[in-house]
Order: sequence, then C-alpha cells, then structure tokens
Amino acid sequence: MKRSLAPGIRLITTFSRDGWYRGFILFLTFLFYTAYHLSRKPISIVKSQLHRNCSTVIKPADLNITDNDTWCDWAPFDQNNYQTLFGYLDNSFLVAYAIGMFISGIFGERLPLRYYLSFGMLMSGLFTCLFGLGFYLNIHSLGYYAIIQVMNGLMQTTGWPSVVACVGNWFGKGKRGFIMGVWNSHTSVGNILGSLIAGVYVSSAWGMSFIVPGLIIASAGILCFFFLVEKPEDVDCTPPQHHGNQESSETEPLLQNSSHTDRTVNGAITTESVEVIEEHTEAISFCGALCIPGVVEFSLCLLFAKLVSYTFLYWLPLYISNVAHFKAKEAGDMSTLFDVGGIVGGIMAGLVSDYTGGRATTCCVMLLGAAPMLFLYNYIGQRSLGTTIGMLLLCGGLVNGPYALITTAVSADLGTHESLRGNSRALSTVTAIIDGTGSIGAALGPLLAGIISPTGWNNVFYMLISADILACLFLSRLVYKEAQGWCRRAPRVRGFKEI
Repeated sequence: MKRSLAPGIRLITTFSRDGWYRGFILFLTFLFYTAYHLSRKPISIVKSQLHRNCSTVIKPADLNITDNDTWCDWAPFDQNNYQTLFGYLDNSFLVAYAIGMFISGIFGERLPLRYYLSFGMLMSGLFTCLFGLGFYLNIHSLGYYAIIQVMNGLMQTTGWPSVVACVGNWFGKGKRGFIMGVWNSHTSVGNILGSLIAGVYVSSAWGMSFIVPGLIIASAGILCFFFLVEKPEDVDCTPPQHHGNQESSETEPLLQNSSHTDRTVNGAITTESVEVIEEHTEAISFCGALCIPGVVEFSLCLLFAKLVSYTFLYWLPLYISNVAHFKAKEAGDMSTLFDVGGIVGGIMAGLVSDYTGGRATTCCVMLLGAAPMLFLYNYIGQRSLGTTIGMLLLCGGLVNGPYALITTAVSADLGTHESLRGNSRALSTVTAIIDGTGSIGAALGPLLAGIISPTGWNNVFYMLISADILACLFLSRLVYKEAQGWCRRAPRVRGFKEI
C-alpha cells in the first residue's frame, strides 16, 4: 500500500518548476522595491525633529542658549521659512528622480537588469547613509543635504523600470491586475517599515534613521547580484504569452506554468484577436513608446495622482504633528495607516480592473471618490482617534489604488501591447515614461505643499483635491472607450472567460 505524502510535500509538488521560479522572482522583486521605498521614507519622519516646538523641550542645564525659540532645532531648518526649505530638500530628490526616470528606462532595456539593479541599490544605500552622517559630522549646510538628495534621486530611478520589466518578463496578462496589485504593496510596506525604523531613532539620534535603511537597501543590492533571474529562458523556464487565442490561459492558477501557444486576448482595451509575432530584438525608441495607445493619457493621469500620493508621503507626518500635536514618533507611526490603506486599495483596484476589464474606469472612480474624502479628512479627520484612523485608511486606499494600478498592471499591459507586434523590449521604456511623468507630479506636490502650507493647511488640501479631479479628466477618453466596449459586449459574462 502506497503511503500518503505529507501535507507540506503535497503543497510543494502542487507547483511546477516554472511556478516556483515565478514565485521566487515575485518575492525577490517585492523585497527589492520594499528596500527602495524604505530608504525614501526617513526624511518625512525626521522633518518634525529638525524643526520642533522648543518651548515643550526640556533644556539641558549646561547649554548656553542664545535663542529660546530655536535652540533645539537643527540649522539651517531653525528659520521661520523651514517649511519652504523642507520643500526644496524634497524637490532636490524628486526633480532628479523625475529627470533620471526617463533616461533610466532606456538603460534598463539595454543593460543586464541584475547588474543595473544591484548597482542602483548599492549607490542608493551609500547616499542614504551619507545623509544620516550629517548628524554625526555636525553638518548644517543646506547644499550638502540637497546634493545628497539629488544623487540619491538619480540612483533610485534604477529601481522601478527594472523590477516591473523583470516581473513582466515572468508573468503574462492573465490576472495581471491582481498579481501586481498584491505585489505593488511593496510600496506601502516599504513606507511603513521606513517610518517605523526611522521612528525608533528620530528622537535620540536622527542620523541612524537614515543609516539603518541605507544599510538595508545596500544589502538588498548584494542579494540581487547573487540571485536575480531576469528572464525565464535564462533558467530553461517557459516564457509567458502576453497575447494569443485560447481562453484557458486566463483561468490557470496564479503561479502555474503553461506551455500553450494559443491564447485569448484580454478584452480590456480591444476585442480583436491578435496573432503572436516572433520577438524583435531591437529595443523600442522613446517616441515609439509614446505612440502606444494609452501611454500619454495614463502618464498625465499619473502625474496628478502621484502629486497627491507623494505630498502625503513627505508631508503627512508633519501635518499630523502640527494639527493633532503629536510627537515626531507618534506622528510617524500614525502616518503608516495611510500606507496600510494603500495596500488594500492597490489590491482592490487590481481585482476590480481584472474582473471588469476597465483599468481606466477603475482609476477614475477611485480618484473621484478620493476628492471628497480628502476634504472630509482635513475638516473632521482630527476630531477623535477613531476618526483619524478610519479616514487615513480610507484616504490611503482611494489615493494609492489608482497610483498602484497605473504603475504596475497598466504599465505592463501597455509595455506588451498588441500594437508592438511581439516586441518584448518595450516594458522598461514604457514603465519609465509613465512613472517618469508621474514623478514630475511627485516633485511638484511636496514643493507646492512647502510653498502653500504657510498660508494654511486648508489650501494644501484644496490643491490636492484639484489634482485628483484633473487626473480623472485625462482618463475621460479611455473611460468612454471602455464603456463603449462594455455596451458592445453586454451579453457576455464579464471576467476572465468568454461565452
């Protein structure tokens, strides 16, 4: 009589060799981009420590104080225009990131991703640590911190196009919204971990709030060098089919390998079946990527969606500290709830867009819902602890959901669009264009917040609400096209299978 296998072994044998590799790559890239975001977050936590309300701080007995109002602040952020200076510091990183992103995608298509990612993470770790060393070396030059931010911004551009291209190489279009919605939670997980790690050191030695994340991302770079597999063909796995004409491809298990060559076209944008053409080896040009249908609209939408998201990323802890009068660590911990909501929002956006086939419509509905929620959070969000928690979770989901969907599933869809006729070397460039355009908004948001916040936080929220509405307008043509497609396919059961 044959003995039954242990439950753990049965689970292991459920997945094919290809499935295990895909799961491993998904985990590695998740880990890598978590480290990228983890190293970006400390600056937002440390801000409230660099400029404090010194009247509430106990003065050391042996300290010769010359200014009772600013004795506990870190120069040059001890001035009345400290919010503007913080805006300049944020913008040094974000402008460099936005400019570098357009160039990074081009390099990402032409260089081995393993080397490119490893180099980027090691250098990001170096510059993050150098920022923290300013505390121990007693550096008070705004120029020093601005230059570090510029260099770190350039190095951070190596991350996103590379990890999206790598995941796109391993996963086909089936359930892409759900897979990438779960995978994209690395952004929020990184923000949460970055906040918690920075919060541990912020009140005692804020330099360690940067040095520890810097060492973590540098360690991730070493891990990448030794273990990343760029393409399935490199380890004799079967590459995914992004287009084809057999329905089973859209219903197979999440990590299960498939060797079918005939697939069904996902009806998200078009109902026409396409023919799989042999792969081109020449990387797509920048202008060629811009001509892919939908790239320009989603890029401009992301510009305003990311403006809102990054304003929260960089200014939410300071807002909570100023309005709710929390201490630096407490404000940083509370701000993580926004990212927890972002995890749920990203997954829900992916699931809904997979089921309906409407990426643009899903984004538009969430953005329209975010606008009134931002208004309510500003006016009633600080009335009680329960209200604060609920509003932060809700706003995080509605703000980060569309941002997550566009930067992952939409970018991968457009990077493997049927108009490319089999050219697989467009993912990194398309991703860089979309995220690079979004990064312009990411640079503008914190800068505008720094300029507007001295006039009152209400005006900052009006700016964010306006940005959400503008993001919706740029998707209006694509939403109309998706609605037309649903009307033509009214008798069909929506989902992954067609009748």
